[in-house]
Amino acid sequence: MAHQLRAVGLDFIGIAPVRLVFTQEMSAPPEAVFHALAEDVPGWEEWFSAVTLARSTGDGSTREIHLKGGGRFQETILAAEKPEVYAYRVDVANAPGARAIAEEWRLTPTGTGTRVRWTFAADGTAAFRVVAKLGRAGLGRAFRDAVRTLDGRLAERHS
Repeated sequence: MAHQLRAVGLDFIGIAPVRLVFTQEMSAPPEAVFHALAEDVPGWEEWFSAVTLARSTGDGSTREIHLKGGGRFQETILAAEKPEVYAYRVDVANAPGARAIAEEWRLTPTGTGTRVRWTFAADGTAAFRVVAKLGRAGLGRAFRDAVRTLDGRLAERHS
């Protein structure tokens, strides 16, 4: 059952009770990565294997995301600062025990490529927080696989 989460701002990324941070290098430049994250929302279905539906809603300041396994989220974009940061919070979710979730994708140039840092920030019931922390390995693997897949797709488009 979907429920409303607490509205949080960008500051939540740094202070959330659960913060999972992952970093991966890409050969694609930050502008191309930012475009894939923020401007080609339906494209997430092609490179992030956990995502089964991704679409902008409203005037583009909100998104609807569906995940394998049945996760459903309505999100609000918190920051879209090209080509450095893309962040959003979850407003409505069907994740039991979740009270607040925000995610930030921070892009840093490295030579001709990009260092991608993804932060998953969350709060919820004690059980939710434990499960979120136990999910670190799986989330990290999903992130690394998604970034590698995206990097391959961006390389194909720009070759």
